[in-house]
Amino acid sequence: MTETPPAIEVSHLVKAYGGVTAVNDISFSVAQGEIVGFLGPNGAGKSTTMRILTGYLPATSGSVKICGVPVASQPDEIKRRIGYMPENNPLPEDMRVSEYMYFRGRLKEVPRRKLGPRIDEVLELCDLKRVRHKIIGQLSKGFRQRVGIAEAILAEPPVIIMDEPTIGLDPHQILIVRDLIASLRGRMTVIISSHILPEIEMTCDRVLIINQGRVVAQGTPADLRREILGHSTYKLEVAGAVEMLEHSILGVDSDLRVTEQAEPDASGFRRVTLTTGCNDELGEKLFTNIVAAGLRVRALTRKQPTLEDVFLAATRRSWDAVAAPTARSGDGIKAKGAGAGS
Repeated sequence: MTETPPAIEVSHLVKAYGGVTAVNDISFSVAQGEIVGFLGPNGAGKSTTMRILTGYLPATSGSVKICGVPVASQPDEIKRRIGYMPENNPLPEDMRVSEYMYFRGRLKEVPRRKLGPRIDEVLELCDLKRVRHKIIGQLSKGFRQRVGIAEAILAEPPVIIMDEPTIGLDPHQILIVRDLIASLRGRMTVIISSHILPEIEMTCDRVLIINQGRVVAQGTPADLRREILGHSTYKLEVAGAVEMLEHSILGVDSDLRVTEQAEPDASGFRRVTLTTGCNDELGEKLFTNIVAAGLRVRALTRKQPTLEDVFLAATRRSWDAVAAPTARSGDGIKAKGAGAGS
């Protein structure tokens, strides 16, 4: 039985412009039907990587396969397998939505007998039927973004690549686009680049974080929280002696610590932050032990780290890793100079 290849397979990909390496030896794969978020600060190499995936840019070295087909040697076949929505999608402003969809459908080799029904289906899916006869240049940003998504999925390619699909949209429009992308799960493989991290967290099965041309973290948001942040945080409002609180939490988890506390307010309650390396839910046991110790509890919540916390920690860690050898090298030179001077 032949094993199904990944929808996207990237191996040791490098892209250099002159003396600048924009993409530096990255490798990853995306399973069929998976929705993956591709994150990174500006200049990290996200858009360059996406352009290489689509065959728009050649790689300096390394390999990219889409559904088992190599991008470098079969670019025409790759274009049949990919729907691409670039950032600032260049749409013809003088065409009507339905005209543009028909034009793009013919370019994508959708058979004439299937094209009409498929356009209707895509316009319905993207909530564009009411503007199908309008000129694209007269549409709002939200509608134009949805026209771009409709065009990307029109020929039902197995892989969809979207670069900042929700940029410039209002919250209502973002919600519509998010639901639209989620509806593709299982039917198409989707890779999305975005700076709107809550949308990525709610939409994507897995996340890739890239910085300085390298993949610095990848996994589900939950896995990345455990791997990168490595702790759980509980916020507590409690009245009573702090010594009793510290004693009561020892029976909950040996790793649980009071890491921050405020002065009591007028009613005697103080805000306390507890942290632990344990990822199990400890709230109920924590509440029971604190009350049993004679303290009064007004509030107890578990603070879940956001994808933004993970993103900042992962990129900071990668910058620190690059800076550390430089600092060590500088220390070595300085020490050598001090020795010579003495």
